[in-house]
Amino acid sequence: MLLHTLLHPPLLAALAASGHGGQLLLADGNYPATTIRPPHAEVIHLNLSPGVVDIDTVLRGVLDTVPLESAVLMRSPDGAAVPAHDSYRALLGPGVEVTEAERFDFYDLVRSPSVATVVATADTRICANLLITIGVRTPST
Repeated sequence: MLLHTLLHPPLLAALAASGHGGQLLLADGNYPATTIRPPHAEVIHLNLSPGVVDIDTVLRGVLDTVPLESAVLMRSPDGAAVPAHDSYRALLGPGVEVTEAERFDFYDLVRSPSVATVVATADTRICANLLITIGVRTPST
């Protein structure tokens, strides 16, 4: 039995296969997960019903499983604050570099060959997409 909180077999396999620099997109319920991604990227569907499962829940499981190096947030088209970003920053903590990208620049980042997996959630928050980069395991972890 696993000792961490993430138990989803396909997501665990995707994380295990991702080395340093590998990327995962945690996509909100509005994101076109089957069309805006690299052709080789696997899509893991966790979108049960609106709001279930949300990105915060997936992120907590990911953080309990692998170290993260950086994250990119999708900016709101009108420049308004995105409420999801505050919770992501709190969950990621000060050790993870966080940047933001405009919508179409974000889409270009997601099309990168280093994005191996897209996790389609049912998060209903606007611009809640989060692109995360796997970090390195230190000798103490």
